[in-house]
Amino acid sequence: MAMSQFHRITTPLAGLVAILFAIAAFGQTSPPRSRTPVVTWNIPDVDELPDNEEGRLARYGRSLLTATYAHIGPNVSDPGARYAGNNLACANCHLDGGLKKFGLLLVGAYADYPAYSWRTGEVATIEDRINNCMMRSMNGRALPKDSRQLAALSAFLRVLSTGISKDADVIGHGAGSMALLTRAADPERGRHVYVQHCAECHGESGEGIREGNTTDALGYLVPPLWGADSFNDGAGMYRLITIANFVHSNMPNGVNWADPLISEADAWDAAAYVVSQPHPHKADLAADFPDRLKKPVDAAYGPYADSFSEAQHKYGPFQPIIAEDRRLASEQQTAK
Repeated sequence: MAMSQFHRITTPLAGLVAILFAIAAFGQTSPPRSRTPVVTWNIPDVDELPDNEEGRLARYGRSLLTATYAHIGPNVSDPGARYAGNNLACANCHLDGGLKKFGLLLVGAYADYPAYSWRTGEVATIEDRINNCMMRSMNGRALPKDSRQLAALSAFLRVLSTGISKDADVIGHGAGSMALLTRAADPERGRHVYVQHCAECHGESGEGIREGNTTDALGYLVPPLWGADSFNDGAGMYRLITIANFVHSNMPNGVNWADPLISEADAWDAAAYVVSQPHPHKADLAADFPDRLKKPVDAAYGPYADSFSEAQHKYGPFQPIIAEDRRLASEQQTAK
């Protein structure tokens, strides 16, 4: 189960290659609303865009998304451009350059913004959401509001929303929707699944395979799943429901969500093993989700509105937490 959400898009395998926008991809936004389903779309070929500022900006944005490490990674030659804190690429999670259904699809994401963010308790722009990923999945710092890099990523996402309205429900967002386990996900069982299906590519220690050496800006052929050069504990991919569905929908490398090869139980447990391993820590996580009842059930860090442990929020079972949070929300609504 080579976790191709972390395969660089320019490798032979990575054309099929998430965890920040849908809940794992562009999640934590406004409440559900009646939306028009969109199953297919007609996105312009970025290479065919005019050779003007907008076209060049969108192409630069695509390059930033697929080769983030080469433009703003921690090893680029210009210290002032080192915004990402790891050598991953955005496309390591947003598969096929953001075009794969249930591979943290980015089609239509631009159209969803601005939107209210439960994570921050404020209205967020698309630029805010990009920077949220920069500080979590990329374990780095925010791109300046007036930077060409931020403008370019926004321009590319705008192209990916061509012809899609704000009320559209683009089918394929997120990572999938497996039934929740009725038990806690088991990292020890997941270790065996990982050794059997994942370690050949990602390494027994989840270290991945570098392109070049540790001091260059060439990124990874097979990126790490944990350790200092991976996503941090505030990232969407650190949440069990997100990563387990991602594994089930996309692994082994080349699998399509409609014909999964990894069983649901194996996907849950392998994901639990990955998130049980060391990841960089994001500061100030306690400030996330000021309305605690809007906090995702699998957020592995407190504080919570309920009294369940961080361990249960991290590994499940989630049904008792969901029931309790619904009860608390009902009480809160009745008291108003």
